[in-house]
Amino acid sequence: MNSIRETQKTIINMGKFIIQWGIICTLISTIVGCIVAFFLWSLQQVSNIREHYPVIILFLPITGFIFAYLYKHIGKNASGGNNLVIRVANGSDESIPLRLVPLTIFGTIFTHLTGGSVGREGTATQSGGTIAYQIGRLFQLTDIEKQWVVMCGISAGFSAVFGTPLAGTLFAMEVLIIGKMRVEAIAPVFFSALVSNAVAELFPIHHAHYIMGKVPEMTPKVLFTLFLCCLFFGMLGFLFERGVQWVRSFYQKWTKNTVIINTVGGVVVVLLAFLIHSNRYLGLSLPMIEQSFSGSGQPLDFLWKLIFTSLSLGCGFQGGEVTPLFGIGASAGSFLHQWVDLPVGFLAALGFIGVFAAATNTPITCFVMGIELFGSDAAVYLLFVTVFSYLFSGHNGIYASQKLIRPKYWIGQNRFHFSQEDNERIKEKLK
Repeated sequence: MNSIRETQKTIINMGKFIIQWGIICTLISTIVGCIVAFFLWSLQQVSNIREHYPVIILFLPITGFIFAYLYKHIGKNASGGNNLVIRVANGSDESIPLRLVPLTIFGTIFTHLTGGSVGREGTATQSGGTIAYQIGRLFQLTDIEKQWVVMCGISAGFSAVFGTPLAGTLFAMEVLIIGKMRVEAIAPVFFSALVSNAVAELFPIHHAHYIMGKVPEMTPKVLFTLFLCCLFFGMLGFLFERGVQWVRSFYQKWTKNTVIINTVGGVVVVLLAFLIHSNRYLGLSLPMIEQSFSGSGQPLDFLWKLIFTSLSLGCGFQGGEVTPLFGIGASAGSFLHQWVDLPVGFLAALGFIGVFAAATNTPITCFVMGIELFGSDAAVYLLFVTVFSYLFSGHNGIYASQKLIRPKYWIGQNRFHFSQEDNERIKEKLK
């Protein structure tokens, strides 16, 4: 009799869970999917405008001034951006203000219009996390469930902006903590990613897809070659994170006024574009990524894109980091083709996900995203590259609020084999 009652109770609780989270996730996914679709459509339009009227990049410092001023005087804690969303998803009692959504969306749109080298994922995940947080306030949720809600928003935003619901699901569970995946939230997080992407695709938007081409036969020589490539990809992920931090620290030593920093930073980006006589590395640089897969790109594309993006993000322009990382990685793989006897499309695809994994500390997400984008024929190679690129990038990443519960590796009992500075940083993250 007791077992029957327990079974009935379990069924009733499961039904309540499905109904409650079905409602919550549908609300989040529908709103986020529509917002991301508008955002992607807007980026297509402003990118076309910038290509037809390249002189518009002269207004980048003005964009920096306006949105830095708005963030400073209106945005308040919205300036926390992705790191604020990650902290709340990790249990912080901070609030995510609704004003973050229009600030980050229009800040990113105008940054792309005027030529800032930024991405789009940050805007999508910030918007998703904010909308989810606000919807979660309408329900009586436990502290853990409040974290799940924000994770649903993150997955919805990531999935819709790239058209990758599986990667969106894993990203929301993996990005919060290095060394632990929040699988307890997988059901609502996956449902949110799936529905959000379906909603976004109802609109006339385009998700970029690239062809890897021929996958080589697996041999010890190929694996050793890729191991060396992973060193390069991991180093680029490390340099990207440090580059953004170095630029930010450089400006902050000069002045703490974010409005001045963003304005001057815009001037620097514009001057550099004129100095090298190229707009190639402004905005998303999607043509550069396409050329990387065909081998028709320029040799130092990866380095220039890294520099332009570090300068843009380091001074405070709104946008994401992931699409620039795709560009850096794909062009780095294409660059290696001249030294490595492997197909250029294959190397570009591995660099595409390898540098992403190195900079974000999300190897499982990147592996699955690689399968979603390039197919499963190279699955072993994809996992090989994401794992070792992640390992070689160190313990920091582009998300400062990402927690670290255990180091990626250590030598001996509780002894870290790093510089003194890195030792202290890791110990601080482990507290």
